[in-house]
Amino acid sequence: MDNIYIEYNFTISPKEPGTEILIAELGAEGFESFVENEEGVTAYIQKEDWRADILEDVFILSSPEFTIQYTQNEVEQTNWNEEWEKNFNPIQVDDRVSVRAPFHENPNLEYDIVIEPKMSFGTGHHETTHMMIQHLLDLDVKGKKVLDMGCGTGILAIFAEMKGAQPIDAIDIDAWCYENSIENVQRNNCNHIEVYEGDASLLEGKEYDVIIANINRNILLNDMKVYTSCLREKGVLLLSGFYKEDIPILDEEVSKYGLSLHRTIERNKWIALRYQK
Repeated sequence: MDNIYIEYNFTISPKEPGTEILIAELGAEGFESFVENEEGVTAYIQKEDWRADILEDVFILSSPEFTIQYTQNEVEQTNWNEEWEKNFNPIQVDDRVSVRAPFHENPNLEYDIVIEPKMSFGTGHHETTHMMIQHLLDLDVKGKKVLDMGCGTGILAIFAEMKGAQPIDAIDIDAWCYENSIENVQRNNCNHIEVYEGDASLLEGKEYDVIIANINRNILLNDMKVYTSCLREKGVLLLSGFYKEDIPILDEEVSKYGLSLHRTIERNKWIALRYQK
């Protein structure tokens, strides 16, 4: 029997960055699939995971900076692949990296990442993933041990291997992302990535040269001590998943552990920071 989903159709103004913020917040509430459109986004959650007050903690809905209206209804299971294929366009980062689906033509850039997201977070379209790719482009990771924390589709772990990093650990707490990352690692013929399902508790006793953490602000703040304790001397910490106004609180936390800020990238109010130990 097909699963029943609750479908929400959101109309968002201004659409950017409203859509990205809303998707991030809905994901934290258990929504598992998103289809962007010209007006905003359609979001899906399994009926068994839904509750009447599920939007109560979605802060952007009460933000004076955005006007958001929505309707909701019940639907039978959607063919997610079919839905995202209609809406998934290939992207390029700095004319050096292409991120595309298997059915897109290869633009023959220096790096070509093939992702079948199945609605996992991290296709390269989101500003934070795009900026993290830019940071990695700027780093020499050859032979370095790398952690991709909150790996989503596995895109950043895959790119790190393409740049010569090994070994690489990719971790996500979401079972959907865990399975999707394994598929994408195989799709890109990667041999040095181990994918794990779980949280920062998996990091005990581990050490890394580079840690990539593209997660929301609160999780970053909560787990910062663990990340920094796993980072080797002169190691690099890449952080994203937050907005410009969040920089002071994150910088204060990271500075406690002896790391200094080396580079900031901004894209549509989203931020990606590079720290060094």
